[in-house]
Amino acid sequence: MELLRTPDDRFADLPDWPFAPRHAVVPHDGTDGIRMAYVDEGPPDAAPILLLHGEPSWSYLYRHMIPPLVDAGHRVVAPDLVGFGRSDKPADRADHSYAAHVGWMAALVCDHLDLSRTTLFCQDWGGLIGLRVLAAHPERFAAVVVANTGMPTGDQQMPEAFMAWQRFSQTVEEFPIGPMLQGATQRELSDAEVAAYDAPFPDESFKEGPRIMPALVPTGPDDPASAANRAAWEVLQRFDRPLVTAFSDADPITAGGERVFQKLVPGAAGQPHTTVHGGHFLQEDSPAELAALIDQIARAAR
Repeated sequence: MELLRTPDDRFADLPDWPFAPRHAVVPHDGTDGIRMAYVDEGPPDAAPILLLHGEPSWSYLYRHMIPPLVDAGHRVVAPDLVGFGRSDKPADRADHSYAAHVGWMAALVCDHLDLSRTTLFCQDWGGLIGLRVLAAHPERFAAVVVANTGMPTGDQQMPEAFMAWQRFSQTVEEFPIGPMLQGATQRELSDAEVAAYDAPFPDESFKEGPRIMPALVPTGPDDPASAANRAAWEVLQRFDRPLVTAFSDADPITAGGERVFQKLVPGAAGQPHTTVHGGHFLQEDSPAELAALIDQIARAAR
């Protein structure tokens, strides 16, 4: 496997991003390992909050949520998915698979960091991956907040908005990551913020992860990930620790997805489910509200 690594100077002087990166090497067949980057702030002995981003963003998405959570006394861990942010980037699109991303994240969370008593916040692919990790290791998680995400099995029809996005992602000549973040955010990002989302990707060769991820979402019942997601749902349907939904009011791709979690997950009963203002990347639109909710849920789960 050929791995690309974004030069460190691409991450210099990003707005509102004072956090030092940490690194872990996670195993992968046929390599010496893949380096994953993550932010780890706050008291090391506190129960952790795990913030998982999606595609095509990176942990920069949480820059306005990490400080208030740390100020509230939490340990906050925000990894970069393989292929994103400061993490290594497989140069061949075929080296990315749903199962591989789940394995890489599980190796970081369970083997390297050995997290327990964890409150998970997950959005977009952060949910598709994070909920699979939770299903494989439910004992490590005290609570979950799901936002603008799901864990599709391919047994239900996907929204046309998603199918259009999937087609676009596989055919567009240049993958405009910064403008994509702006297009799926309600507030106007500054030029420097848009550039920060582009920072991990010096050229198109670094973007194979973001490009392939939409095609890895199960859209048919025989998708390679369908059986594993069905099995994960069986675990979620027994998960009785708190699960709270915080979907946004202006996301055409995941609109209504909160009802599935509220209906099927026992731990969702009686929880303070909420709808927040924002587009798909609601962390940009309502970071203070989300941080306050996560703080509330994490404290209650202690």
